[in-house]
Amino acid sequence: MKTKLVFKKILMSLLVTMVASISFAQKNQIEKANQEFDKYSYIDAREIYLKVVEDGYESAQVFQKLGDTYYYNSEYADAAKWYQKLIGQYPNEVEPIYYYRTSQCLKSLGNYEEADQMMDAYASVGGTGIILNNYKEDPNYLKSIAFQAKGYEVQKVRINTEHSDFGTSYYGPDKLVFSSATKNTEGAKIHDWNEEPFLDLFVAQRDAQGYLSNVTPLDGDVNTEYHESSATFTKDGNTMYFTRNSFTDGKKGRDKNKTIRLKIYKAIKSGENFWTNVEELPFNSNDFSTAHPALSKDEKRLYFASDRPGTFGMSDIWYVDINEDGTYGAPINLGPNINTEAREGFPFVSEMNNLYFSSDGHSGLGGLDILVAPLDENGKAGKVTNLGEPANSKKDDFAFIIEENKRIGYLSSNRDGNQGSISDDIYRVQEKCEITITGIVTNAATGEPLPGATVSLLDENNQEVATVTADESGKYNFEALAACDSDYIIRGKSDGCEYNEKLVKTPNKTGTITVPMPLECDPCPPNDLGCRLSLQPIYFDFDRYNIRPDAEVELAKILAAMRQYPELVIHIESHTDSRGNDEYNRILSDKRAQSTLNWLVSKGIDKNRLSAKGYGESQLQNRCSNGVECTEEEHQLNRRSMFIIQEPAN
Repeated sequence: MKTKLVFKKILMSLLVTMVASISFAQKNQIEKANQEFDKYSYIDAREIYLKVVEDGYESAQVFQKLGDTYYYNSEYADAAKWYQKLIGQYPNEVEPIYYYRTSQCLKSLGNYEEADQMMDAYASVGGTGIILNNYKEDPNYLKSIAFQAKGYEVQKVRINTEHSDFGTSYYGPDKLVFSSATKNTEGAKIHDWNEEPFLDLFVAQRDAQGYLSNVTPLDGDVNTEYHESSATFTKDGNTMYFTRNSFTDGKKGRDKNKTIRLKIYKAIKSGENFWTNVEELPFNSNDFSTAHPALSKDEKRLYFASDRPGTFGMSDIWYVDINEDGTYGAPINLGPNINTEAREGFPFVSEMNNLYFSSDGHSGLGGLDILVAPLDENGKAGKVTNLGEPANSKKDDFAFIIEENKRIGYLSSNRDGNQGSISDDIYRVQEKCEITITGIVTNAATGEPLPGATVSLLDENNQEVATVTADESGKYNFEALAACDSDYIIRGKSDGCEYNEKLVKTPNKTGTITVPMPLECDPCPPNDLGCRLSLQPIYFDFDRYNIRPDAEVELAKILAAMRQYPELVIHIESHTDSRGNDEYNRILSDKRAQSTLNWLVSKGIDKNRLSAKGYGESQLQNRCSNGVECTEEEHQLNRRSMFIIQEPAN
């Protein structure tokens, strides 16, 4: 009984039961950098718009701008309030995109029925786009929302028994081999300490969706009265490497402490399914364990786990080269990128040359965690990544294998066992298709990159998935953060530029898509208050200089700003078009400038904070000078007033 118990402890110590340092993944919190103080940057457009509304002045543009200031900061309750005012009071002035944004805001508040109504309105006023198409195709989209967590969908397979079942390996195109403590034959040895039989290798049929059935013992000379587990097969299905305790020709091998270690064996298939010619590999030893064989993609290298001399910790992942003559090279440790001072095991190399393995030394969720690292053409491992939940749990998760082109695989875990249980089960894994979205943020006018720009990824319900900062070349990257066949919003922003957002439909296959992010960058001159507050042109009736009602809405913004910031000093510049003689236009523009000044003074602004001057037609904005035939719209561009922030007098 002692021999059985000691072997089981070694087996499970190396293969299954490991204590991990729990590291709970936390979402990185992105804090806004403090903006460098600028003597004009205190002009907060949102504050001004709110003051304008408080003073009783309203327009479609004010409601639109107010809504945007909240929308782009993900304050959707307030954004919805102002967008609904915009739609309700100025329906003929609403651009289609604002119905869509209103719908997004309402979704974030859980008001799905109202959100759908906004999408219907969006369609009726000429809205287009991917999200609209999807909405039309699937109006019951709430019932279609799939599992959102990144990674895998995990499902326990039906072939599990009441005993331990674990350690799957692919055996040809339609079979799976695994280890089970289910009694194989009458009279099989039973562990006294847990009343479970010793492990044997079994084979199951595997259909195209990865579901398993028709379990039978692996036929031949592989299974013995002691433990067998963790097999790997060549692609032709004729050679197998597997783990067994040190037991050859009926004799047990022991180390100096009388402990039975683990070894890797090789077997050859004879006939249809009979495995024979079992032989121990030459790099085994009675003094340490060697287990968990896994073949490389080209089958020229055999990976395994071992605690042999040179191991960094309790067990490491190693490999040997398989020479053309069938001999083996010297064992080589994969190094500290993979191996830690703790335990690593269960290697598997996928067809995409990714090395999957389990460890309790890398940061994880508890127990053994499954990790992955890409292998280059020389077999060097790259960055290690934890697969995260639900592939990993707080308990032991290991023996991960996957056909990445089919996105279906298997893992083993004791996650459903009782506390402290070492009874394992096999789980079918459905990999969630993942998309990397990348692009370059540029100035739309010049094409120059905008390093430091902020780019956000939002899902179809307008919830933020991630926000990143563009690098020195203007590049942003959302690596494997988007699901396949889904709708997303990419939103870009940079200082001095307008927001831009794009609706993106991801493909149905894992990969990378490029989404350029051009931004309209026409920053306001530092002292141009009209630009900062998005003032609409102030128009005057022909040959008049009185303030019209529509101009009062714009002047109300100036009024609110001057009330909000008592130190603000404004110079008013008024201009005319080229029609009429130069002197007449100069006088007319001066009267208009003075009329504007008087309006502000009449509202309580100290006249000492204002100055005004007319420039006539001397500073035309376009080609419409004397004698040039222009449209009325072109002439209107020159009939403008500008509001210039001046340095306060000392």
